[in-house]
Amino acid sequence: MRTELRFLLAISLMILVLVGTNLLFPPPPPPSPAPEETAGTTEAGSPSEAGDQMGEPGGDPESGAVDRPLAEDRPAEEAVDTQAAEAPGADEQAPPRLVTVESPLYRFTFTTRGGRLVSAELLGFNSFTRDGYVDLIPDGGRGAMGTRLLVDGRTVDLSERTVRIEPEGGLTVSPDGGSQTLTVVADPRGGDPGVELVYTFDPDLYSVGVQGRVLGAESAVVFTDLGDGVSMNETRPQDEERAMAYVVNHTQEGIRVVSLGKVDGAATEEGPLYWAAFKSKFFAMGFLAGLEPDAPDAHLGGALVEPAISEFRAGMEVSQPVAPGGSFEFRLFAGPQDYQRLRDQGRGFQNLNSYGWRMFRPVIRPFVGIIMTILVFLHENLRLGYGWVLIVFGVMMRVVLWPLNHKAMKAQLRNMAVQPLLQEIQTKYKDQPEKLQKELMKLYKEHGFNPLAGCLPMLLPWPVLIALFFVFQNTIELRAVPFIWITDLSAPDPFYILPILLGVSMFVLQWISLRTMETPNPQMKAMMWIMPFFMLFIFANLASGLNLYYATANIATLPQQYWIAGERKRAQAQMKGSAKKEP
Repeated sequence: MRTELRFLLAISLMILVLVGTNLLFPPPPPPSPAPEETAGTTEAGSPSEAGDQMGEPGGDPESGAVDRPLAEDRPAEEAVDTQAAEAPGADEQAPPRLVTVESPLYRFTFTTRGGRLVSAELLGFNSFTRDGYVDLIPDGGRGAMGTRLLVDGRTVDLSERTVRIEPEGGLTVSPDGGSQTLTVVADPRGGDPGVELVYTFDPDLYSVGVQGRVLGAESAVVFTDLGDGVSMNETRPQDEERAMAYVVNHTQEGIRVVSLGKVDGAATEEGPLYWAAFKSKFFAMGFLAGLEPDAPDAHLGGALVEPAISEFRAGMEVSQPVAPGGSFEFRLFAGPQDYQRLRDQGRGFQNLNSYGWRMFRPVIRPFVGIIMTILVFLHENLRLGYGWVLIVFGVMMRVVLWPLNHKAMKAQLRNMAVQPLLQEIQTKYKDQPEKLQKELMKLYKEHGFNPLAGCLPMLLPWPVLIALFFVFQNTIELRAVPFIWITDLSAPDPFYILPILLGVSMFVLQWISLRTMETPNPQMKAMMWIMPFFMLFIFANLASGLNLYYATANIATLPQQYWIAGERKRAQAQMKGSAKKEP
Protein backbone atom coordinates (compact mmCIF):
# COMPACT_ATOMS: atom_id res chain seq x y z
CA MET A 1 0.00 0.00 0.00
CA ARG A 2 1.31 3.44 -0.85
CA THR A 3 2.71 5.42 2.07
CA GLU A 4 0.42 8.38 1.37
CA LEU A 5 -2.70 6.20 1.41
CA ARG A 6 -1.64 4.51 4.63
CA PHE A 7 -1.07 7.91 6.22
CA LEU A 8 -4.46 9.17 5.00
CA LEU A 9 -6.14 6.06 6.44
CA ALA A 10 -4.43 6.66 9.78
CA ILE A 11 -5.54 10.29 9.85
CA SER A 12 -9.12 9.32 9.00
CA LEU A 13 -9.22 6.70 11.75
CA MET A 14 -7.81 9.12 14.33
CA ILE A 15 -10.39 11.75 13.42
CA LEU A 16 -13.12 9.10 13.65
CA VAL A 17 -11.98 8.16 17.14
CA LEU A 18 -11.77 11.82 18.17
CA VAL A 19 -15.26 12.62 16.95
CA GLY A 20 -16.68 9.37 18.31
CA THR A 21 -15.36 10.11 21.81
CA ASN A 22 -17.18 13.43 21.90
CA LEU A 23 -20.41 11.91 20.60
CA LEU A 24 -20.62 9.10 23.14
CA PHE A 25 -23.39 10.50 25.34
CA PRO A 26 -25.17 13.30 23.48
CA PRO A 27 -28.03 12.20 21.22
CA PRO A 28 -27.63 12.88 17.54
CA PRO A 29 -28.79 16.35 16.41
CA PRO A 30 -31.89 16.61 14.23
CA PRO A 31 -31.06 15.09 10.87
CA SER A 32 -30.60 17.38 7.92
CA PRO A 33 -30.18 16.35 4.31
CA ALA A 34 -26.61 16.52 3.06
CA PRO A 35 -26.10 18.25 -0.27
CA GLU A 36 -24.88 16.03 -3.05
CA GLU A 37 -21.41 16.67 -4.30
CA THR A 38 -20.42 16.20 -7.87
CA ALA A 39 -16.96 16.11 -9.33
CA GLY A 40 -16.12 17.29 -12.79
CA THR A 41 -13.66 15.70 -15.10
CA THR A 42 -11.25 17.22 -17.51
CA GLU A 43 -9.79 15.76 -20.60
CA ALA A 44 -6.22 16.26 -21.66
CA GLY A 45 -5.64 17.64 -25.12
CA SER A 46 -4.17 15.56 -27.90
CA PRO A 47 -0.36 15.62 -27.83
CA SER A 48 -0.18 15.73 -31.60
CA GLU A 49 -2.51 18.70 -31.83
CA ALA A 50 -0.58 20.50 -29.06
CA GLY A 51 2.67 19.83 -30.87
CA ASP A 52 1.33 21.41 -34.06
CA GLN A 53 0.34 24.52 -32.12
CA MET A 54 3.91 24.95 -30.89
CA GLY A 55 5.25 24.90 -34.44
CA GLU A 56 6.83 21.43 -34.31
CA PRO A 57 6.92 20.04 -37.87
CA GLY A 58 4.68 17.00 -38.17
CA GLY A 59 6.51 13.74 -38.82
CA ASP A 60 9.95 15.32 -38.41
CA PRO A 61 12.30 12.49 -37.35
CA GLU A 62 14.37 14.97 -35.34
CA SER A 63 11.45 16.26 -33.28
CA GLY A 64 12.30 14.35 -30.09
CA ALA A 65 15.85 13.07 -30.34
CA VAL A 66 15.34 11.20 -27.06
CA ASP A 67 17.28 8.19 -28.30
CA ARG A 68 20.39 10.14 -29.27
CA PRO A 69 23.23 8.58 -27.23
CA LEU A 70 25.57 10.76 -25.21
CA ALA A 71 29.13 10.75 -26.52
CA GLU A 72 31.47 8.95 -24.17
CA ASP A 73 33.24 11.19 -21.72
CA ARG A 74 36.82 11.92 -22.75
CA PRO A 75 39.69 13.25 -20.66
CA ALA A 76 39.54 17.01 -20.18
CA GLU A 77 43.11 17.34 -21.48
CA GLU A 78 42.18 16.25 -25.03
CA ALA A 79 42.12 19.24 -27.38
CA VAL A 80 39.84 19.98 -30.31
CA ASP A 81 41.19 20.83 -33.77
CA THR A 82 39.07 23.91 -34.40
CA GLN A 83 39.84 24.07 -38.11
CA ALA A 84 38.89 20.41 -38.54
CA ALA A 85 35.69 21.00 -36.54
CA GLU A 86 34.60 23.63 -39.05
CA ALA A 87 35.12 21.27 -42.00
CA PRO A 88 32.35 19.00 -43.27
CA GLY A 89 32.17 15.75 -41.28
CA ALA A 90 34.42 17.07 -38.51
CA ASP A 91 31.73 16.51 -35.86
CA GLU A 92 32.10 12.75 -36.28
CA GLN A 93 35.91 12.86 -36.23
CA ALA A 94 36.88 15.42 -33.58
CA PRO A 95 36.91 14.06 -30.02
CA PRO A 96 34.84 16.15 -27.59
CA ARG A 97 36.56 18.19 -24.94
CA LEU A 98 35.18 18.78 -21.45
CA VAL A 99 35.05 22.23 -19.85
CA THR A 100 34.32 22.59 -16.13
CA VAL A 101 32.77 25.44 -14.16
CA GLU A 102 33.23 25.13 -10.40
CA SER A 103 31.83 27.27 -7.58
CA PRO A 104 31.44 26.65 -3.84
CA LEU A 105 28.00 25.16 -4.57
CA TYR A 106 28.39 23.10 -7.74
CA ARG A 107 30.64 21.68 -10.43
CA PHE A 108 29.14 21.84 -13.94
CA THR A 109 30.81 20.07 -16.86
CA PHE A 110 30.10 21.01 -20.48
CA THR A 111 31.17 19.14 -23.60
CA THR A 112 32.19 20.68 -26.91
CA ARG A 113 29.89 18.15 -28.58
CA GLY A 114 26.81 20.37 -28.81
CA GLY A 115 27.77 22.47 -25.78
CA ARG A 116 25.70 20.15 -23.65
CA LEU A 117 25.79 20.01 -19.85
CA VAL A 118 26.89 16.44 -19.11
CA SER A 119 27.43 16.70 -15.37
CA ALA A 120 25.87 18.88 -12.66
CA GLU A 121 27.41 17.95 -9.30
CA LEU A 122 26.14 19.62 -6.12
CA LEU A 123 29.12 19.90 -3.79
CA GLY A 124 27.07 20.26 -0.61
CA PHE A 125 25.23 16.96 -0.95
CA ASN A 126 26.54 13.40 -1.01
CA SER A 127 24.82 10.84 -3.19
CA PHE A 128 23.58 7.62 -1.58
CA THR A 129 23.56 5.70 -4.87
CA ARG A 130 27.06 6.47 -6.15
CA ASP A 131 30.43 7.51 -4.78
CA GLY A 132 30.84 11.25 -4.49
CA TYR A 133 28.43 14.14 -4.76
CA VAL A 134 24.88 14.28 -6.08
CA ASP A 135 24.95 14.59 -9.88
CA LEU A 136 21.66 15.79 -11.35
CA ILE A 137 22.43 14.43 -14.83
CA PRO A 138 21.43 10.73 -15.05
CA ASP A 139 24.14 8.24 -16.00
CA GLY A 140 23.92 7.26 -19.64
CA GLY A 141 21.73 10.22 -20.48
CA ARG A 142 22.33 12.72 -23.23
CA GLY A 143 22.83 15.66 -20.89
CA ALA A 144 21.04 19.01 -21.00
CA MET A 145 21.33 22.39 -22.74
CA GLY A 146 21.46 21.00 -26.28
CA THR A 147 19.87 23.34 -28.84
CA ARG A 148 17.63 22.84 -31.87
CA LEU A 149 16.45 25.56 -34.21
CA LEU A 150 13.29 25.57 -36.28
CA VAL A 151 14.01 27.74 -39.32
CA ASP A 152 11.73 28.08 -42.35
CA GLY A 153 9.93 24.82 -41.54
CA ARG A 154 13.09 22.72 -41.12
CA THR A 155 14.91 21.61 -38.01
CA VAL A 156 18.60 22.37 -37.43
CA ASP A 157 19.98 20.17 -34.66
CA LEU A 158 22.98 21.77 -32.95
CA SER A 159 23.17 19.28 -30.08
CA GLU A 160 25.75 17.13 -31.91
CA ARG A 161 27.71 19.89 -33.63
CA THR A 162 31.17 20.69 -32.30
CA VAL A 163 31.09 24.07 -30.60
CA ARG A 164 33.56 26.59 -29.25
CA ILE A 165 33.59 27.17 -25.48
CA GLU A 166 35.36 30.19 -24.03
CA PRO A 167 37.32 30.31 -21.87
CA GLU A 168 38.67 26.95 -22.99
CA GLY A 169 40.08 26.16 -19.54
CA GLY A 170 36.71 26.60 -17.81
CA LEU A 171 35.94 28.77 -14.80
CA THR A 172 36.47 28.83 -11.06
CA VAL A 173 33.73 31.02 -9.61
CA SER A 174 34.74 32.24 -6.16
CA PRO A 175 32.95 34.60 -3.76
CA ASP A 176 35.83 37.08 -4.05
CA GLY A 177 35.65 37.20 -7.85
CA GLY A 178 31.88 37.67 -8.19
CA SER A 179 29.92 36.55 -11.25
CA GLN A 180 31.69 35.12 -14.30
CA THR A 181 30.58 34.17 -17.81
CA LEU A 182 31.11 31.19 -20.09
CA THR A 183 30.36 31.47 -23.81
CA VAL A 184 29.26 28.55 -26.00
CA VAL A 185 29.17 29.18 -29.77
CA ALA A 186 27.87 26.89 -32.51
CA ASP A 187 28.91 28.76 -35.67
CA PRO A 188 26.68 28.84 -38.79
CA ARG A 189 27.77 26.26 -41.35
CA GLY A 190 26.71 25.07 -44.76
CA GLY A 191 23.75 27.43 -44.93
CA ASP A 192 22.50 26.36 -41.49
CA PRO A 193 22.30 28.96 -38.72
CA GLY A 194 24.10 28.68 -35.40
CA VAL A 195 23.63 29.94 -31.87
CA GLU A 196 25.59 31.71 -29.14
CA LEU A 197 24.88 31.11 -25.46
CA VAL A 198 26.40 33.21 -22.67
CA TYR A 199 26.12 31.66 -19.20
CA THR A 200 26.46 33.89 -16.12
CA PHE A 201 27.49 32.00 -12.96
CA ASP A 202 27.07 33.44 -9.46
CA PRO A 203 29.09 31.85 -6.61
CA ASP A 204 26.15 32.03 -4.19
CA LEU A 205 23.29 30.90 -6.43
CA TYR A 206 22.13 27.63 -7.96
CA SER A 207 20.49 29.58 -10.80
CA VAL A 208 22.49 30.46 -13.93
CA GLY A 209 21.56 33.30 -16.28
CA VAL A 210 21.51 32.33 -19.97
CA GLN A 211 21.54 34.92 -22.75
CA GLY A 212 21.25 33.52 -26.27
CA ARG A 213 21.48 34.80 -29.84
CA VAL A 214 20.63 33.06 -33.09
CA LEU A 215 23.44 33.42 -35.66
CA GLY A 216 22.82 33.52 -39.42
CA ALA A 217 19.00 33.67 -39.42
CA GLU A 218 16.50 36.52 -39.24
CA SER A 219 13.94 34.48 -37.33
CA ALA A 220 13.85 31.05 -35.70
CA VAL A 221 12.19 29.02 -32.96
CA VAL A 222 14.72 27.91 -30.34
CA PHE A 223 14.29 24.63 -28.43
CA THR A 224 16.58 24.06 -25.43
CA ASP A 225 16.98 20.54 -24.04
CA LEU A 226 16.34 20.05 -20.34
CA GLY A 227 17.67 16.48 -20.46
CA ASP A 228 16.10 13.22 -19.30
CA GLY A 229 15.03 14.13 -15.77
CA VAL A 230 16.94 14.21 -12.50
CA SER A 231 19.09 11.27 -11.40
CA MET A 232 18.22 9.12 -8.38
CA ASN A 233 20.41 9.75 -5.35
CA GLU A 234 18.48 8.36 -2.36
CA THR A 235 18.69 5.05 -0.52
CA ARG A 236 14.98 4.24 -0.94
CA PRO A 237 14.31 3.97 -4.68
CA GLN A 238 10.56 3.59 -4.15
CA ASP A 239 10.43 7.08 -2.62
CA GLU A 240 12.43 8.54 -5.50
CA GLU A 241 10.23 6.87 -8.11
CA ARG A 242 7.08 8.35 -6.59
CA ALA A 243 8.65 11.80 -6.50
CA MET A 244 10.01 11.82 -10.06
CA ALA A 245 7.93 14.26 -12.11
CA TYR A 246 7.99 17.14 -14.50
CA VAL A 247 6.28 20.35 -13.43
CA VAL A 248 5.18 23.36 -15.45
CA ASN A 249 3.66 26.66 -14.36
CA HIS A 250 1.31 28.11 -16.97
CA THR A 251 0.76 31.86 -16.81
CA GLN A 252 -3.03 31.41 -16.68
CA GLU A 253 -3.72 27.78 -15.76
CA GLY A 254 -1.22 27.49 -12.92
CA ILE A 255 0.95 24.57 -11.88
CA ARG A 256 0.67 21.12 -13.44
CA VAL A 257 2.55 18.10 -12.07
CA VAL A 258 2.98 14.91 -14.10
CA SER A 259 4.66 11.82 -12.69
CA LEU A 260 7.39 10.51 -15.00
CA GLY A 261 6.01 7.02 -14.47
CA LYS A 262 2.88 8.13 -16.35
CA VAL A 263 4.68 9.57 -19.38
CA ASP A 264 3.98 6.93 -22.02
CA GLY A 265 3.81 9.02 -25.17
CA ALA A 266 4.79 12.34 -26.70
CA ALA A 267 2.94 15.31 -25.24
CA THR A 268 3.04 19.07 -25.40
CA GLU A 269 2.69 21.50 -22.52
CA GLU A 270 1.40 24.60 -24.24
CA GLY A 271 2.68 28.00 -23.18
CA PRO A 272 3.12 30.60 -22.17
CA LEU A 273 4.91 29.17 -19.14
CA TYR A 274 6.65 30.87 -16.24
CA TRP A 275 8.87 27.84 -15.74
CA ALA A 276 9.30 24.17 -16.56
CA ALA A 277 11.31 21.71 -14.49
CA PHE A 278 12.17 18.14 -13.58
CA LYS A 279 12.19 17.15 -9.93
CA SER A 280 13.17 14.21 -7.76
CA LYS A 281 12.51 13.82 -4.06
CA PHE A 282 14.98 16.50 -2.99
CA PHE A 283 16.48 18.08 -6.12
CA ALA A 284 15.30 19.92 -9.22
CA MET A 285 16.49 21.12 -12.59
CA GLY A 286 14.50 23.57 -14.67
CA PHE A 287 14.21 26.65 -16.86
CA LEU A 288 12.68 29.92 -15.66
CA ALA A 289 11.59 32.82 -17.84
CA GLY A 290 13.69 35.98 -17.74
CA LEU A 291 16.99 36.80 -16.08
CA GLU A 292 15.37 38.28 -12.99
CA PRO A 293 12.73 36.82 -10.65
CA ASP A 294 9.19 37.88 -11.57
CA ALA A 295 10.46 39.69 -14.68
CA PRO A 296 7.41 41.40 -16.26
CA ASP A 297 6.07 39.80 -19.44
CA ALA A 298 8.82 37.13 -19.36
CA HIS A 299 7.67 33.65 -20.30
CA LEU A 300 8.72 30.41 -21.96
CA GLY A 301 7.01 29.32 -25.15
CA GLY A 302 6.05 25.78 -24.14
CA ALA A 303 7.50 22.31 -23.60
CA LEU A 304 7.76 19.10 -25.62
CA VAL A 305 7.85 15.92 -23.48
CA GLU A 306 8.65 12.38 -24.65
CA PRO A 307 9.39 9.09 -22.87
CA ALA A 308 13.07 8.32 -22.42
CA ILE A 309 14.72 4.94 -22.83
CA SER A 310 14.64 3.98 -19.14
CA GLU A 311 11.74 3.98 -16.71
CA PHE A 312 11.02 7.12 -14.66
CA ARG A 313 12.80 9.20 -17.29
CA ALA A 314 11.39 11.62 -19.83
CA GLY A 315 12.96 13.98 -22.31
CA MET A 316 11.89 17.62 -22.30
CA GLU A 317 12.66 20.45 -24.69
CA VAL A 318 11.52 23.98 -23.91
CA SER A 319 10.90 26.61 -26.56
CA GLN A 320 12.36 30.06 -25.95
CA PRO A 321 10.60 33.20 -27.20
CA VAL A 322 12.99 34.99 -29.57
CA ALA A 323 13.03 38.79 -29.73
CA PRO A 324 13.71 40.73 -32.97
CA GLY A 325 17.35 40.24 -33.86
CA GLY A 326 17.32 36.63 -32.65
CA SER A 327 18.01 37.20 -28.94
CA PHE A 328 16.48 35.27 -26.04
CA GLU A 329 17.15 34.80 -22.33
CA PHE A 330 16.19 32.53 -19.45
CA ARG A 331 17.56 31.02 -16.25
CA LEU A 332 18.76 27.49 -15.55
CA PHE A 333 18.15 26.24 -12.01
CA ALA A 334 20.04 23.11 -10.97
CA GLY A 335 20.08 22.52 -7.23
CA PRO A 336 18.30 21.36 -4.07
CA GLN A 337 14.65 21.99 -3.36
CA ASP A 338 15.59 24.42 -0.64
CA TYR A 339 12.36 26.29 0.14
CA GLN A 340 13.94 29.73 0.46
CA ARG A 341 16.12 29.33 -2.64
CA LEU A 342 13.15 28.14 -4.68
CA ARG A 343 11.00 31.02 -3.48
CA ASP A 344 13.74 33.51 -4.39
CA GLN A 345 13.37 32.42 -8.04
CA GLY A 346 9.91 33.99 -8.15
CA ARG A 347 6.71 32.97 -9.92
CA GLY A 348 5.83 30.40 -7.26
CA PHE A 349 8.83 28.19 -8.02
CA GLN A 350 8.72 26.95 -4.41
CA ASN A 351 5.49 25.15 -5.36
CA LEU A 352 7.54 22.94 -7.66
CA ASN A 353 7.37 20.46 -4.79
CA SER A 354 3.77 19.30 -5.05
CA TYR A 355 2.90 18.96 -1.37
CA GLY A 356 -0.18 16.88 -0.77
CA TRP A 357 -2.84 15.23 -2.85
CA ARG A 358 -4.25 17.38 -5.63
CA MET A 359 -7.61 18.05 -3.96
CA PHE A 360 -5.89 19.14 -0.71
CA ARG A 361 -3.04 21.21 -2.19
CA PRO A 362 -4.80 24.59 -1.96
CA VAL A 363 -5.21 23.98 1.79
CA ILE A 364 -1.91 22.23 2.49
CA ARG A 365 0.43 24.56 0.57
CA PRO A 366 -0.18 27.62 2.80
CA PHE A 367 0.47 25.49 5.88
CA VAL A 368 3.66 24.15 4.30
CA GLY A 369 4.90 27.69 3.68
CA ILE A 370 4.15 28.77 7.25
CA ILE A 371 5.67 25.63 8.79
CA MET A 372 8.86 25.86 6.73
CA THR A 373 9.26 29.54 7.60
CA ILE A 374 8.93 28.74 11.32
CA LEU A 375 11.30 25.75 11.22
CA VAL A 376 13.98 27.65 9.31
CA PHE A 377 13.59 30.67 11.62
CA LEU A 378 14.01 28.52 14.75
CA HIS A 379 16.98 26.69 13.22
CA GLU A 380 18.81 29.87 12.24
CA ASN A 381 17.98 32.06 15.24
CA LEU A 382 18.11 29.51 18.07
CA ARG A 383 21.14 27.80 16.51
CA LEU A 384 19.56 24.41 17.11
CA GLY A 385 19.73 21.30 14.98
CA TYR A 386 16.52 20.40 13.21
CA GLY A 387 15.84 17.52 15.61
CA TRP A 388 15.65 19.91 18.57
CA VAL A 389 13.78 22.40 16.40
CA LEU A 390 11.07 19.79 15.85
CA ILE A 391 10.81 19.20 19.62
CA VAL A 392 10.50 22.95 20.25
CA PHE A 393 7.93 23.23 17.47
CA GLY A 394 5.89 20.34 18.89
CA VAL A 395 5.75 21.97 22.34
CA MET A 396 4.93 25.36 20.77
CA MET A 397 1.98 23.83 18.92
CA ARG A 398 0.53 22.46 22.15
CA VAL A 399 0.94 25.85 23.86
CA VAL A 400 -0.75 27.64 20.96
CA LEU A 401 -3.61 25.13 20.94
CA TRP A 402 -4.14 25.25 24.70
CA PRO A 403 -7.00 27.83 24.45
CA LEU A 404 -8.74 25.71 21.81
CA ASN A 405 -8.49 22.58 23.93
CA HIS A 406 -9.75 24.54 26.94
CA LYS A 407 -12.72 25.73 24.89
CA ALA A 408 -13.40 22.17 23.77
CA MET A 409 -13.32 21.00 27.39
CA LYS A 410 -15.84 23.66 28.46
CA ALA A 411 -18.12 22.64 25.60
CA GLN A 412 -17.92 19.02 26.74
CA LEU A 413 -18.78 19.95 30.32
CA ARG A 414 -21.70 22.06 29.11
CA ASN A 415 -22.97 19.17 27.05
CA MET A 416 -22.64 16.84 30.03
CA ALA A 417 -24.72 19.20 32.19
CA VAL A 418 -27.54 19.12 29.65
CA GLN A 419 -27.67 15.31 29.52
CA PRO A 420 -30.39 14.91 32.21
CA LEU A 421 -32.64 17.41 30.41
CA LEU A 422 -32.07 15.59 27.13
CA GLN A 423 -33.03 12.27 28.65
CA GLU A 424 -36.11 13.80 30.26
CA ILE A 425 -37.32 15.28 26.94
CA GLN A 426 -36.67 12.03 25.08
CA THR A 427 -38.67 10.06 27.66
CA LYS A 428 -41.53 12.55 27.85
CA TYR A 429 -42.05 12.93 24.10
CA LYS A 430 -40.90 9.55 22.83
CA ASP A 431 -44.31 8.96 21.18
CA GLN A 432 -44.54 12.49 19.71
CA PRO A 433 -41.74 12.86 17.11
CA GLU A 434 -42.71 16.38 16.03
CA LYS A 435 -42.96 17.64 19.60
CA LEU A 436 -39.67 15.89 20.47
CA GLN A 437 -37.94 17.62 17.57
CA LYS A 438 -39.29 21.00 18.63
CA GLU A 439 -38.29 20.59 22.27
CA LEU A 440 -34.79 19.41 21.35
CA MET A 441 -34.23 22.43 19.14
CA LYS A 442 -35.45 24.68 21.96
CA LEU A 443 -33.06 23.02 24.40
CA TYR A 444 -30.14 23.33 22.01
CA LYS A 445 -30.80 27.03 21.62
CA GLU A 446 -31.33 27.83 25.31
CA HIS A 447 -28.29 25.93 26.61
CA GLY A 448 -25.92 26.34 23.67
CA PHE A 449 -25.76 22.59 23.22
CA ASN A 450 -23.65 21.40 20.27
CA PRO A 451 -22.56 17.74 20.03
CA LEU A 452 -19.60 18.68 17.84
CA ALA A 453 -18.42 21.68 19.87
CA GLY A 454 -16.10 19.49 21.90
CA CYS A 455 -14.24 18.06 18.93
CA LEU A 456 -14.17 20.81 16.27
CA PRO A 457 -11.41 22.81 18.02
CA MET A 458 -9.37 19.62 18.28
CA LEU A 459 -9.59 19.02 14.53
CA LEU A 460 -7.71 22.22 13.68
CA PRO A 461 -4.22 20.70 14.23
CA TRP A 462 -4.84 18.04 11.56
CA PRO A 463 -4.00 20.26 8.56
CA VAL A 464 -0.69 20.99 10.29
CA LEU A 465 -0.01 17.28 10.82
CA ILE A 466 -0.85 16.47 7.20
CA ALA A 467 1.33 19.35 5.97
CA LEU A 468 4.18 18.11 8.18
CA PHE A 469 3.89 14.66 6.60
CA PHE A 470 4.73 16.11 3.19
CA VAL A 471 7.30 18.54 4.61
CA PHE A 472 9.30 15.72 6.16
CA GLN A 473 8.94 13.47 3.14
CA ASN A 474 10.32 16.00 0.63
CA THR A 475 12.24 18.72 2.46
CA ILE A 476 15.93 19.08 1.65
CA GLU A 477 16.64 20.78 5.00
CA LEU A 478 16.06 17.44 6.75
CA ARG A 479 17.92 15.24 4.26
CA ALA A 480 20.69 13.28 6.01
CA VAL A 481 20.25 15.40 9.17
CA PRO A 482 21.13 13.25 12.23
CA PHE A 483 19.54 13.41 15.69
CA ILE A 484 20.92 11.32 18.55
CA TRP A 485 20.49 7.72 17.23
CA ILE A 486 18.71 8.80 14.02
CA THR A 487 20.92 9.20 10.96
CA ASP A 488 18.37 10.91 8.70
CA LEU A 489 15.28 12.81 9.87
CA SER A 490 13.72 12.45 6.42
CA ALA A 491 13.96 8.63 6.58
CA PRO A 492 12.26 6.10 8.91
CA ASP A 493 13.65 5.48 12.39
CA PRO A 494 16.03 2.51 11.94
CA PHE A 495 15.30 1.19 15.46
CA TYR A 496 11.55 2.08 15.55
CA ILE A 497 12.02 3.87 18.87
CA LEU A 498 9.99 6.95 17.87
CA PRO A 499 7.03 5.00 16.43
CA ILE A 500 6.86 2.93 19.63
CA LEU A 501 7.01 6.10 21.75
CA LEU A 502 4.26 7.57 19.58
CA GLY A 503 2.05 4.52 20.08
CA VAL A 504 2.60 4.49 23.87
CA SER A 505 1.83 8.20 24.19
CA MET A 506 -1.38 7.76 22.18
CA PHE A 507 -2.47 4.89 24.44
CA VAL A 508 -1.87 6.97 27.57
CA LEU A 509 -3.83 9.92 26.17
CA GLN A 510 -6.84 7.72 25.39
CA TRP A 511 -6.59 5.94 28.74
CA ILE A 512 -6.66 9.25 30.64
CA SER A 513 -9.68 10.38 28.65
CA LEU A 514 -11.71 7.16 28.93
CA ARG A 515 -11.10 6.62 32.64
CA THR A 516 -13.23 9.70 33.42
CA MET A 517 -16.26 8.24 31.65
CA GLU A 518 -18.72 6.45 33.92
CA THR A 519 -19.92 4.06 31.20
CA PRO A 520 -17.23 3.92 28.50
CA ASN A 521 -18.34 2.70 25.11
CA PRO A 522 -17.00 -0.86 24.56
CA GLN A 523 -15.96 0.05 21.04
CA MET A 524 -13.96 3.00 22.32
CA LYS A 525 -12.25 0.80 24.89
CA ALA A 526 -11.30 -1.60 22.13
CA MET A 527 -9.96 1.28 20.03
CA MET A 528 -7.79 2.37 22.97
CA TRP A 529 -5.88 -0.90 22.55
CA ILE A 530 -6.07 -1.22 18.77
CA MET A 531 -5.23 2.34 17.70
CA PRO A 532 -1.69 2.49 19.18
CA PHE A 533 -0.69 -0.71 17.37
CA PHE A 534 -2.29 0.52 14.18
CA MET A 535 -0.45 3.85 14.42
CA LEU A 536 2.79 2.01 15.14
CA PHE A 537 2.29 0.04 11.93
CA ILE A 538 1.51 3.17 9.88
CA PHE A 539 4.21 5.47 11.25
CA ALA A 540 6.99 2.86 11.36
CA ASN A 541 7.88 3.57 7.72
CA LEU A 542 7.26 7.33 7.78
CA ALA A 543 9.93 9.99 8.21
CA SER A 544 11.47 9.96 11.68
CA GLY A 545 11.09 13.74 11.80
CA LEU A 546 7.32 13.36 11.63
CA ASN A 547 7.42 10.72 14.37
CA LEU A 548 9.58 13.00 16.50
CA TYR A 549 7.18 15.93 16.15
CA TYR A 550 4.03 13.88 16.75
CA ALA A 551 5.47 12.01 19.75
CA THR A 552 6.65 15.32 21.26
CA ALA A 553 3.20 16.87 20.74
CA ASN A 554 1.52 13.87 22.42
CA ILE A 555 3.84 13.97 25.43
CA ALA A 556 3.37 17.74 25.75
CA THR A 557 -0.40 17.16 25.73
CA LEU A 558 -0.34 14.75 28.71
CA PRO A 559 -0.45 17.43 31.48
CA GLN A 560 -3.34 19.20 29.76
CA GLN A 561 -5.20 15.96 29.17
CA TYR A 562 -4.76 15.01 32.83
CA TRP A 563 -6.07 18.42 33.93
CA ILE A 564 -9.06 18.18 31.58
CA ALA A 565 -9.84 14.72 32.93
CA GLY A 566 -9.83 16.09 36.50
CA GLU A 567 -12.19 18.92 35.53
CA ARG A 568 -14.52 16.41 33.88
CA LYS A 569 -14.59 14.23 37.03
CA ARG A 570 -15.35 17.24 39.23
CA ALA A 571 -18.17 18.26 36.91
CA GLN A 572 -19.62 14.76 37.06
CA ALA A 573 -19.45 14.79 40.86
CA GLN A 574 -21.31 18.11 40.98
CA MET A 575 -23.99 16.76 38.65
CA LYS A 576 -24.47 13.73 40.92
CA GLY A 577 -24.71 15.96 43.98
CA SER A 578 -27.33 18.17 42.34
CA ALA A 579 -29.34 15.12 41.31
CA LYS A 580 -29.41 13.78 44.90
CA LYS A 581 -30.69 17.10 46.29
CA GLU A 582 -33.65 17.12 43.92
CA PRO A 583 -36.85 15.82 45.59
